[in-house]
Amino acid sequence: MSNLSGKTAVITGGNSGIGYATAQKFKAEGANVIITGRSAERVQAAASELGVKGIVADVTNLSALDDLVRQVKNEFTKLDILFVNAGIFAPAAVGQTTEEMFDAQIGINFKGAVFTIEKFLSILNDGASIINLSSINAYTGMPNTAIYAASKAALNAYTRTAATELAPRKIRVNAVNPGPVETPIFAKTGMPEDQLNDFATAILNRIPLKRFGQPADIANLVAFLASDDASFITGSEYNIDGGMNVNPLLA
Repeated sequence: MSNLSGKTAVITGGNSGIGYATAQKFKAEGANVIITGRSAERVQAAASELGVKGIVADVTNLSALDDLVRQVKNEFTKLDILFVNAGIFAPAAVGQTTEEMFDAQIGINFKGAVFTIEKFLSILNDGASIINLSSINAYTGMPNTAIYAASKAALNAYTRTAATELAPRKIRVNAVNPGPVETPIFAKTGMPEDQLNDFATAILNRIPLKRFGQPADIANLVAFLASDDASFITGSEYNIDGGMNVNPLLA
């Protein structure tokens, strides 16, 4: 029997990358899956491919989050798994960060994550699992990622406190910190292809396992944390980075 059988899960940003792969994994393990995203076309296409429920919602819009929660409650009543996955990556050097870039990354990666959780708390079952998608960038000091890294460090701090406060309801809250993963997020930065290739080569040289992660690698970990097999795990962070954070100076 599947270890997510009968559970209902919401995945924000579920129309591509890690969210899409996790939706696939959750469904294969028997869960009822709802994916969300900002693009109606992409959400509908992904939901059709996956055979899951798709709802358009922008996590930076609190009214949209209220509507999302209402739709989920009306159709599924209660929720067992919340994968807070929606996020953006917009590199910029210190001294070249605009207010727009700051607001966009903090708005989606931190504010959006926080209020996704705040809004869904009312329909989360006791014993539910919340998994926040963070990043090893919260700790690496990697150039050109100051605001992105700060948004993820803030999310990790929130995760620890939320885990403590929600423990009386047996709601577990954990964070997953991926290293470099082959997803569309980098292509969306607007960086030229040659610059992206140089960036990828430099990163690959620093990964002991000498490969980028695949979305399915992250999905496997998220599915474990969502399951009852992880019932004694809360307030934890899991680096899943091919060993990159073990020795960031490795060349």
